[in-house]
Amino acid sequence: MSSTELIPRLPSPVSEVSNELLSGADVRLWLKRDDLIHSEVPGNKWRKLRGNVAQALHESADTLVTFGGAYSNHLRAVAAMGRYCGLSTVGIVRGEPHDELNPSLSEAVANGMRLSYLDRETYRRKHTDDVLAPLRAQYPHGYVIPEGGSNRLAVAGCADIVTELNTQVDADVICTPVGSGGTVAGIACGLDPGQRALGYSVLRSRGYLHREVAELITSAEASAGEWDINEEFAFGGFAKRDARLDDFIAWFDRRHGLRLEWVYVAKMLYGIHHMAQRGDFVPGTRIAAVVTGPATLW
Repeated sequence: MSSTELIPRLPSPVSEVSNELLSGADVRLWLKRDDLIHSEVPGNKWRKLRGNVAQALHESADTLVTFGGAYSNHLRAVAAMGRYCGLSTVGIVRGEPHDELNPSLSEAVANGMRLSYLDRETYRRKHTDDVLAPLRAQYPHGYVIPEGGSNRLAVAGCADIVTELNTQVDADVICTPVGSGGTVAGIACGLDPGQRALGYSVLRSRGYLHREVAELITSAEASAGEWDINEEFAFGGFAKRDARLDDFIAWFDRRHGLRLEWVYVAKMLYGIHHMAQRGDFVPGTRIAAVVTGPATLW
């Protein structure tokens, strides 16, 4: 990176959490606090974007162009990364514009991001040439980053999670929330023999994420260890929640003094605790769970 201001906290710290739900199942759990990597580019956003921004600078790009929903943490992170590294940023937002920006988009704009909007039907085709070609013509020196930042460079960046973890704790299972697949793909590619990666889908995937992760691993030209994605704890779909999840977040905060980000992290940790209680993990299992981001603004 060209900026001396963007200094990540690496390796991100690891801390064990212990409670009656885990101890009763003879399961130990450590949190890999990637949310503490950087205040504006936290968690897997740093790991996914680092290689992409380095490549953009290598190609002498002047603009980062990317995609996201109206409440996208990815858009915020790209805007901050661009500001630190001297690159303009453009966010292509799913849906219609609103007169008043929500906190996520407001922060992105404050960091210099220009917003453009695509209707939902067109947005679903964001990876196709009929959508990308006009963007490349409009931004001839732009570098396009996919939604969520997940591509082969992101996979390489997220493999570092395992490299760091293996110097901090001896984990059998490494867990992460899954939205676009780049983080779990990277973890799968970094595994040591005997370890496995377990992702928790935060959306109604119906097998879609399994295919996406497999394609990301192939694109990275890397070999992967044992991995899987659990689709049981999406709570109705992306950015959806119910009283069970809210109660778990409140309990976890009281028990461990950590307010969980609810779109991604809380769903994963709910799933880990639920699976431990019903005996899905072999007694003695040591789990490391990646806290991919801080509490959301919304």
